[in-house]
This record gives sequence, structure tokens and C-alpha cells, in this order.
Amino acid sequence: QVQLVERGGGLVQAGGSLRLSCAASRRTISTVAMGWFRQAPGKERDFVAAINWSGSVTYYADSVKGRFTISRDNAKNLVYLQMNSLKPEDTAVYYCASGSVSTLKEEYNYWGQGTQVTVSS
Repeated sequence: QVQLVERGGGLVQAGGSLRLSCAASRRTISTVAMGWFRQAPGKERDFVAAINWSGSVTYYADSVKGRFTISRDNAKNLVYLQMNSLKPEDTAVYYCASGSVSTLKEEYNYWGQGTQVTVSS
């Protein structure tokens, strides 16, 4: 069973940037796809970005395309989400997950505990 821990959340002004990281332990993630999701208060957990095992294929939600970049370092068992040009509507708890390359949260097996991102206007 893989354990995932997200870091890098915080408070930032609109237009700013944050870089989230997701560290995996107990098991390598180098052979599985990884995804980022987010959940705002009172809303469903939504897909943000996904990356295949090698990093050669990425997917993004339309709402973040061109602003967010997902990447991975398999040697370090890490996945990143670089978030630029942040908007107040990006405010949410961000979760990383391991599983299949998919926009569907049901396709992911393991989840981190989440990290809060708050964007002030």
C-alpha cells in the first residue's frame, strides 16, 4: 500500500504561484499514473491534472489548462503540481492520488490527506 503526503499549500494572492508536491512512501509510484484533484467547501472533488507513469502523457481540466503543470520525478518518488496565475476560484483542498490515467476519481486507488490552497482576491 502506498502512502501519499501532499505539501506546499498555503495562502497566496491572486496572480501568484504555488508548487505542490506529493511524496510517496512504502511503495514506488514509478509504474503508476498519478493525479491531482481538488475539493472546495460544499463541492465535489474535481479532477485537476493527471500524468502517466513516465511523464510522457498529461491531462488537465479546462479550468487550469495553461496555468497548471503536472510533473513527476520517479527517482525521488515525487509528483508536482506547479500552479501559476492563481485565481480565487482555485481555492480548495488539493489531493494527490495514484491509479490509472483518468479524470475520474474512481480510477484512483490511494489518496493523500490533502493540502489547503487559499487564493485571496
